[in-house]
Amino acid sequence: MTYYSVLEVTPTTDEWVADYIGPANALVAKHGGRYLARTTHHERLEGKGEEAALRVVIEWPSKEAAIAFMSDPEYVPHLNARTAGSISHHFLIEGKDDLA
Repeated sequence: MTYYSVLEVTPTTDEWVADYIGPANALVAKHGGRYLARTTHHERLEGKGEEAALRVVIEWPSKEAAIAFMSDPEYVPHLNARTAGSISHHFLIEGKDDLA
């Protein structure tokens, strides 16, 4: 079943960004993921809360693929750098309609 990572990221420092993008791109692909969106162009249509600087949506072939990416030893240092240098929220969403 398809899963989606939905991230809200607001960098608190830019020091990690240049070293993050290339390896993250390669590791997402290695685990079968595909970026659907990585953008600073977004707007809130409903509700209130903090505004993230960047929104990211990644499509995964399975929950296992998403978890494998997050725990990949090659990714962990980049994950640590991102979370230390940003305010990040990451949601993993199952690609199904429970209300259908």
